[in-house]
Amino acid sequence: MTYSLRVADLPTEERPRERLLTHGAKGLATAELIAILLGTGQGPGKLSAVGLGQFILQTLGEHGRDSLGMLRDVSAQELMAIPGVGPAKATTVLAALELGKRVLQARPPEKTVVDDPAVAAAALSHELMWQSQERFAVVLLDIKHRLLGTKVITIGTATETLAHPRDIFREVIRHGATRCIIAHNHPSGSLDPSPEDITLTRQLLQGATLLNIPILDHLILGNGDYRSLRQSTTLWQEQPQE
Repeated sequence: MTYSLRVADLPTEERPRERLLTHGAKGLATAELIAILLGTGQGPGKLSAVGLGQFILQTLGEHGRDSLGMLRDVSAQELMAIPGVGPAKATTVLAALELGKRVLQARPPEKTVVDDPAVAAAALSHELMWQSQERFAVVLLDIKHRLLGTKVITIGTATETLAHPRDIFREVIRHGATRCIIAHNHPSGSLDPSPEDITLTRQLLQGATLLNIPILDHLILGNGDYRSLRQSTTLWQEQPQE
């Protein structure tokens, strides 16, 4: 079988760049995103750019490893050890990865109005998004929902963390906040809330009502994305909330 070595040699409807413009970056597979960076292919069997992208992911994911996790922390030497990846391709991929990390870790400035879950997720990205251990944190807000700061409450194992309502509300009161958003990460990358997540959220909402410190949301972060439990559950409808 003959493979096209250049993205430009692919049929228009199959070119990653054209697919990105048509469907958006989220509509592309990881291998296609890598192919845009590589520009050309080759390696074993003269792979196309997309094929080389797939080969890179397969190589990094050998022995059951998480290929995306490996790609996030890959070095230039590791990339250049993959057939078909030279210094130019390796540095292009690494530059794109670093830029993505910096964008995700850019924190909103203090006093930013947190009027969307995405703003809160950005404020917590550095502390929670890519951590290998589960962490529980709180976004501290004033009465106008302006950002006062963030605080990591607890750090757990790779699969579990514990956060007691007492510890959370203590930090909120200590920093003079009158509103808050709670959040934790899932190192696995799954954004599905566990039964324990739901139970803790319900307990915290009950405590928030008694203390008159509204909890505006509970976010789960992981693998570059987040989920708002306020938007995806009915927990807030179960309790009176300001």
